[in-house]
Amino acid sequence: MGGNVLATGDAAWIMFGIFFALLALRVPVAVALGLACLPSFIIEDRLWPMILVQETFNSYNSFILLAVPFFLLAANLMTAGGITDRLVTLSRSMVGHLPGGLAQINVVLSVFFAGISGSSTADAASQGKIFIEAQIKEGYSPSFSVAITAVSAVLAVVIPPSILMIVWGGVLTTSIGALFLAGILPGLLLALAQMGTVHAYSKARNYPTYPRETWGQLGYALVVAIPALMTPFIIIGGKIFGWFTPTEAACVAVLYALVLSVIVYRQLDMKGLFRAFSETGRFAAITLFCVGTASAFGWLMAFYQIPQAVLSGVSAWEMGPIAAGFFIAGVFLVVGCFLDAIPAIIIVGTILQPVAAAAGLHPVHFAMISIVSLAFGLVTPPYGLCLLICCSIANLRLVDVLKDVVLMLLPMLAVLVLLILWPDMALLIPRLLEPGFME
Repeated sequence: MGGNVLATGDAAWIMFGIFFALLALRVPVAVALGLACLPSFIIEDRLWPMILVQETFNSYNSFILLAVPFFLLAANLMTAGGITDRLVTLSRSMVGHLPGGLAQINVVLSVFFAGISGSSTADAASQGKIFIEAQIKEGYSPSFSVAITAVSAVLAVVIPPSILMIVWGGVLTTSIGALFLAGILPGLLLALAQMGTVHAYSKARNYPTYPRETWGQLGYALVVAIPALMTPFIIIGGKIFGWFTPTEAACVAVLYALVLSVIVYRQLDMKGLFRAFSETGRFAAITLFCVGTASAFGWLMAFYQIPQAVLSGVSAWEMGPIAAGFFIAGVFLVVGCFLDAIPAIIIVGTILQPVAAAAGLHPVHFAMISIVSLAFGLVTPPYGLCLLICCSIANLRLVDVLKDVVLMLLPMLAVLVLLILWPDMALLIPRLLEPGFME
């Protein structure tokens, strides 16, 4: 860019070099992104360091992003209010009799919890405390117990209401309602792939199962859990029928969680309420800090026209929709290993958006390929936050569980390939239920 002290290539080397060097020193991702911007703000005559602060705070001036802490709060209120216990009971009634009963329950509970929280890290933290020790006591190997808990937690970023979908919709101006609907089928197929993997493991290793429960027991568990299961329907239904925006839906979810926990189930006390608010504050601060520094990093990339330099080479390939889908998935699979999903969306998603548009990918299809690909990064080293959380709970080294994690990711990778080849996996439900979102 004319008039700059640093050329585009030099600026890119400095920014990304400092960023990855700080990551290697185990500096948190959000802090590393902010520090990587500082040299350019100091070197350039037309910039000054306060712009870093300004751009960080400008990213918070978003009504959509208010949904993030509210969805987290709704999930924490439901956990503190005993709602998770009802969902565990229902999951056991549904799939406890299948091979690897407790691990199957783990996966099904992740599906239910994903429809409430939208956060994979919150899912990994809460379910890790519930299932890892319990599975080990029942004879499951520690590495398998950690791997299935971490891998099932990633469903929360694919099944609505996903925090990644909210960030994607806000940053790349894609309908969040369409993304919510588009995530249903891929999320359920990923869950089925995980359940199939558990089945194969359990047959090979003779893992225990539970007696099949009666229809009466299943019916009672369903009746007790129905109020909690209504949460995702309220959120998605309200968006489809135009009753409220995603942020308002998150607020409604909080009020609904309070009613369930205090009036219906009557298990939420002041101590649980304080714990729910403190956990929400901690997770929301981490998430939104990433949004802020990643936005500043993205602004600086635009200042130096780094995305245009990257795209000038890629555009010459003239890829079709399928080739572009595999290229986008490959980029996000690699980036997800080193970078948190939210900064990856803000930095890499904006770079790849013109590539997807030029190849004829529908914006919602492009978003779902990217989000599902980023989900893998939550359990792949060196970043793999969900895997790190579960290893910490079980006091296991990362290398001890990698083999089981890789085996569990292979069927999920097949679902990603199918998503690329069959766009209607993401587009069918939005087109059927709310065509207006697809315009």
